[in-house]
Amino acid sequence: MLSETDRIQGDAPRASSRHWNRTARHVAAGLMAGVMLAGASMGTAAQAAEKTITAVMHSGLRVLDPIITTAHIVRDHGYMIYDVLVAQDHTFTPKPQMADWTISDDKTVYTFTLRDGLKFHDGSPVTAADAVASLKRWGQRDSGGQLIFDVTDSLAARDDKTIVWTLKEPYPPLLDTISKQSAVPPFIMPASVAATPPDQAITNHIGSGPFKFVESEYQPGVSVTYEKFDGYVPRDEPADWMAGGKVVNVDKVTWVTMPDAQTTINALLSGEVDYMEQVPVDLLPILQSSEDVTVEVRDPLGFQSIGRMNFLYPPFDNVKVRKAAMMALSQQDVMGTLVGNPDYYKICGSMFGCGTPLEDETGADTLINGGDIDGAKKLLAESGYDGTPVVLMQPTDVPTISAQPIVAAQALRNAGFTVDMQPMDWQTLVTRRASQAKPSEGGWNLFFTNWAVPEINSPLISPMLNGRGNDAWFGWPTDEKLEELRKEFIAAQTSEERKAVAHKIQAHAMDVVNYIPLGQFLSPQARSNKLTDMIQSPVPVFWQIKKAD
Repeated sequence: MLSETDRIQGDAPRASSRHWNRTARHVAAGLMAGVMLAGASMGTAAQAAEKTITAVMHSGLRVLDPIITTAHIVRDHGYMIYDVLVAQDHTFTPKPQMADWTISDDKTVYTFTLRDGLKFHDGSPVTAADAVASLKRWGQRDSGGQLIFDVTDSLAARDDKTIVWTLKEPYPPLLDTISKQSAVPPFIMPASVAATPPDQAITNHIGSGPFKFVESEYQPGVSVTYEKFDGYVPRDEPADWMAGGKVVNVDKVTWVTMPDAQTTINALLSGEVDYMEQVPVDLLPILQSSEDVTVEVRDPLGFQSIGRMNFLYPPFDNVKVRKAAMMALSQQDVMGTLVGNPDYYKICGSMFGCGTPLEDETGADTLINGGDIDGAKKLLAESGYDGTPVVLMQPTDVPTISAQPIVAAQALRNAGFTVDMQPMDWQTLVTRRASQAKPSEGGWNLFFTNWAVPEINSPLISPMLNGRGNDAWFGWPTDEKLEELRKEFIAAQTSEERKAVAHKIQAHAMDVVNYIPLGQFLSPQARSNKLTDMIQSPVPVFWQIKKAD
């Protein structure tokens, strides 16, 4: 990585910037990794009879509430310890998970019946009251959930096993929304935990899923351990993405944090770790040459990289300034620096992702054609921009979001912006982006992140396409027209009508610069060949997977 000084000064990225000398950071990372792995492997003889998967995920875990954030690592934690009422299989079809359902003839009453044997990790039964409380809390945070509760007349527990959701009018995408994989799945928690205000983090982590969170072994940002929950009763159907039987075939799963990719690769090759969630493309040949490791892509659609601005404060409360910033950016510059190998990325101006039914690139001309610095300069001058610094948060410990800030900072400076790039680890950024403080007082103006394409392929589930001000996703745009268009999308009766509305949403969102799509890329994963039967879903999960001796 570039030094902290280089980042702050914003040196222009070079074609070889992904191949800089790693010696110093390898030494430091190696020392830290050695300590973590030594701790994870203590008592090897005593653990001989148990099977543990040691995984290096894309980020350390510091936030434990999967409802208050859309961070993928927190969602992944959620899937380890919680379950959901309804889940999607690989065809994106909602399937019963914790509950089966019936729908009234007029499509306004959904009755869910919990299946037998559901327990929380403390041994208490999962009840309809727990599910109702969990759904209500989720509905205040999730973009799609907010739309459902707009038309909800009541949501109540008829008895311990029956949930009745009554709508004021039909809402056809209800099952699709509550079964979605991301960004905020409606995980089922005990009612007492779900009573936590939705803007406050939960402090009790008793789950309903196939693994238990081992709180005594949790080191925030360093390691986290999950144990098989023997009281979990899987469904009878085969596992299929998030749906089906969540059969756990190992005793423990431990996530350890290794910010340095080369150190992780060395640990994987030596057998010290079993799984690496994200492998930088330039390092793939090292693993591909090994007979002991399998390298694969979980999802052919991959990820969309995006930039999100803060609509509350200058300079991005001015739409002309937002447009100037977008005009300065080039997807090719971002993807070329981030990924490098064009076999693993594509230029894509669609907010709904390329290769999806709603794909449309209206309004993305400059992004997909190399940017327009001269046009950006002109528009920035017209906007009245006064040099207000752009506080750009730069994560330094996640390879898939480290290049975007560097490329963007230089492009914005070239267009005439003053940029204050502030380095931090990703989990600090995840916490800070929730702050509505002024940028000069600990807030922010701009950050970058990535979404799996299935998370953003519809205006009903995409967290960014929400114009509800303080109830919207980080950045908090107030956009009544966007909300009207989302309702129009819900009311559409045919796929062609939905496509037409989606195209209007694309055009409007690009015109107001709701966010900046920066291209689509694939993120390979690597696993030891001792691991078999890993589910090839966009979300990395650890049920079904087996580990050989």
